[in-house]
Amino acid sequence: MKKPKFCLAVHGGAGTIDPSLMTPAREKAYHLGLTRALEAGYACLHQGKSSLDAVEAAVKVLEDNPLFNAGRGSVFTFNEQQEMDAAIMNGNGLGAGAVASVQGVKNPVSLARAVMEQSGHVMLSGAGALAFARDKKLKIMPEEYFYTAERHRQWKEAQQEGGYFLDHRKRGEKKFGTVGAVALDAQGNLAAATSTGGMTNKRFGRIGDTPLIGAGTYAHNDTCAVSCTGHGEFFIRVVAAHEVSSLMAYKKCSLAEACRQVVHQQLMAMGGEGGLIAISKTGQIELCFNTSGMYRGYRVAGGKPHTRIYAD
Repeated sequence: MKKPKFCLAVHGGAGTIDPSLMTPAREKAYHLGLTRALEAGYACLHQGKSSLDAVEAAVKVLEDNPLFNAGRGSVFTFNEQQEMDAAIMNGNGLGAGAVASVQGVKNPVSLARAVMEQSGHVMLSGAGALAFARDKKLKIMPEEYFYTAERHRQWKEAQQEGGYFLDHRKRGEKKFGTVGAVALDAQGNLAAATSTGGMTNKRFGRIGDTPLIGAGTYAHNDTCAVSCTGHGEFFIRVVAAHEVSSLMAYKKCSLAEACRQVVHQQLMAMGGEGGLIAISKTGQIELCFNTSGMYRGYRVAGGKPHTRIYAD
């Protein structure tokens, strides 16, 4: 069977994204951020590198962009710190790595990959994950690197209200802050990666679906690669990313139908908001969400990058 052309997709979070609250300059910045992530991942695939290399490269670009709630743009916790989660998975052999509640690491997705390839474990958390990052000489940044005035303002608002925000909120806006990428390389291998700064003003070391293999991140060469974004508690209960794969494997659903059942039926029946990006082993791409918008984009071999924010 002829191998499909390589392709990839990225997301920067889903939610209630009101166009009236978006300035032209800010909207342009989001499109540019998504495009640069696509370019980084596409360059890897075009050079013959693996889908794993591509999703890591794409997510690193999003982690470095303070517009997105991951890496440098991570929101503040109740204790005025950042606690970041990330995961990566290789559809070829089901290798997986994840980190939870890690601080100071410039690119948590790269730490997740190091966990997968060099630790003998699947998930590390907190101080242990940071110690492992130092041991592997990954880049550690000072607290000032993760500070942005807008994130700090959002934290102050949450503190005053005595609650937590799923990401940042501006009047009617509610955004689920996560970034992710999925890719299919020229060798027919799939991979997925996801990264997040979690919830503004979160307490008690809360961990969402992002670093949980099968919940927020999953890849299997026989079916698809999936990266999720949304209210993590619901995605965990549905085991959303793996459920898409299972529907394809056992019920022989198409990628589109599997995504629809998970996002528009199973999650919505529970009150779960959000979305996901997915690529099948044949190169089909789905950017599926049940909210008013999702920062998203895709690019296929020989094509140009396409980015969107609102529902079409």
